[in-house]
Amino acid sequence: MADIALISRFIEYLDSERNFSTHTLRSYHSDLLGYCRFLAADGSTSEMSADDLPLPDDFPPRAEMTRRILTAGPLEVRAMLAVLRNSGLSKSTIARKLAAIRSFYRFLVKIDQLEASPVSVVRTPRQDKRLPKCLDIQQIEALLAAPDTASLLGARDRAIIETIYAAGLRVSELVDLDIEDLDEFSEVVRIAGKGKKERLCPLGSMSIAAIGHYLKMRHSPRTGPLFVNKHGTRISARSVRRKLDKYLLEAGIDPGVSPHTLRHSFATHMLNAGADLRSVQELLGHSSLSTTQVYTHLTTKRLKEVYDKAHPLAID
Repeated sequence: MADIALISRFIEYLDSERNFSTHTLRSYHSDLLGYCRFLAADGSTSEMSADDLPLPDDFPPRAEMTRRILTAGPLEVRAMLAVLRNSGLSKSTIARKLAAIRSFYRFLVKIDQLEASPVSVVRTPRQDKRLPKCLDIQQIEALLAAPDTASLLGARDRAIIETIYAAGLRVSELVDLDIEDLDEFSEVVRIAGKGKKERLCPLGSMSIAAIGHYLKMRHSPRTGPLFVNKHGTRISARSVRRKLDKYLLEAGIDPGVSPHTLRHSFATHMLNAGADLRSVQELLGHSSLSTTQVYTHLTTKRLKEVYDKAHPLAID
């Protein structure tokens, strides 16, 4: 993959000019590798799944691989979508992979490698509308009470849950936090979000207290990662998910809840309490208001339930 100059240039462009996060760069890299695997396949692909495609070691020479990228048309892109569907991937995953390919070809047009993108006439699969999961306040309180804050790791885990929920963070944003990002006096934290866009998020006194308790037990220096594992190195997103699963079980909450559910819960609870949509958009770090508007469906549903229960003329 690294030997395909066009893709290397694209990844460098996303990194240096678009300021994409490491996680996003890795995802684009993986998606484009899958696309190259498809282009390297010989014969009919109509019944193929991703498992049938050749591995990178079986790719044609670099010049031939580059030629296939530049000569691919809409039919090839649609055939690639068929392979992804045959692999049993969700519509959202297929849409994400198509977005990576679409962005790649736009870049090739931008640098004058192509006159037009073959993906421009390919429609993104229609997405199933799904409302995000959300915990109620009682469940949040039960989850926060689960860690044993008398132990160092328990204090850390309580601070992690408090911080995600208090600021509505993505788990990738949480694990990237450094101690220097925290302003305990102003009760805010500096977040490097998607596209490396920085924003300030309020934390609140409970989250600040939980973090302070953890750092005091840790006897940490005033620099370096905010949350570390038992070896003293930066905690991973996978470890956060594993710890959350443990506390969900202890609190008797649906184990299907993810760290991102805490972010959804933050947004929903803010809107339910009267926060305006624009403010929640800024707190979440959404570039588009339409992304934030999904939470209004949850609050509207709640309002209708209240109306149906309380209004004397509501129909049972």
